[in-house]
Amino acid sequence: MSRKASWMVVGLAVALGACSSVPYAQRVAQRQAAYAAAAGAPVRSFHFFNLYSWEPLGDRQLAIYTQPNRAWLLDVGPCPNLEFTNAIGLTSFASEVSVNFDKVLAGRGYGPCFITQIRPIDVAKLKLEQQAQRKIEAEPRQPAADAAQK
Repeated sequence: MSRKASWMVVGLAVALGACSSVPYAQRVAQRQAAYAAAAGAPVRSFHFFNLYSWEPLGDRQLAIYTQPNRAWLLDVGPCPNLEFTNAIGLTSFASEVSVNFDKVLAGRGYGPCFITQIRPIDVAKLKLEQQAQRKIEAEPRQPAADAAQK
């Protein structure tokens, strides 16, 4: 790819990012609210055998999926690279992740982030919450002739 084509791709990516209808901070706040609404009471630990997926929710919170229908909301100490890292790790002892003992590892060059709170997530409730956030109030447009008369 030529240098000019590379810059065109970068410019297109920036332009598309700027076209987003919802600002990044607002999307993160919506995601945090949805996860908080679906989270249960804090627990001391959870069994950890496999990291199915994860989602950062700012620099102090993330959702960990151990199965497609089993998730945990983790609050962590300040974790500056959490929102931008491509991969994370979790420490555990005897396949158990515990509060104030285990850590989230969020990339090279950054210290580990201690887990300060763990809450189970009701994934079915989370999906309902996310669907409710996607609903929009739609009104049909008036025909052009009606709009011109007003």
